[in-house]
Amino acid sequence: MLCARGSARAKLLGGLPRTSGRPLADLVREPRPPRRHPAQGHRLALLVEESVLHYRLGDSAAMAAQLGYLLTAGALPAVSLGVIPADLPDRAIRPLEAFHVYDDTLVAVELLTARVTVTQPSEVALYLRAFQQLRELAVYGADARALILRAIEGL
Repeated sequence: MLCARGSARAKLLGGLPRTSGRPLADLVREPRPPRRHPAQGHRLALLVEESVLHYRLGDSAAMAAQLGYLLTAGALPAVSLGVIPADLPDRAIRPLEAFHVYDDTLVAVELLTARVTVTQPSEVALYLRAFQQLRELAVYGADARALILRAIEGL
């Protein structure tokens, strides 16, 4: 959801083969923002696992830009950024596939080959419950920024 250009290209295009003499990377468009945006006055709640702060997508400059982008977004008044520490013992819930909860009627799930839109109320409720459990594991504010800064220092 929040990708700086360099890390988005590395994530989408890393290791893709050449097609008809051209890198497949040339044929892939930049990522698009989500189709539905928070309405005026709503908050955007973002959660990331600490381990993903250390995944190398692109070079150090791209990673620093991505992590800086995350710090900037997390400082916005309408954004709540939580980082789930990697060293939590006995977690009740483990990392899941990437998913975006837009409201209590729509969830988008990111799979390897597709983006799945979930609208079935019982399934949306499962994602809402999982998101709440993950939120309770996360640290916020200065503690979240410290984890991001530690990842930047490790580049």
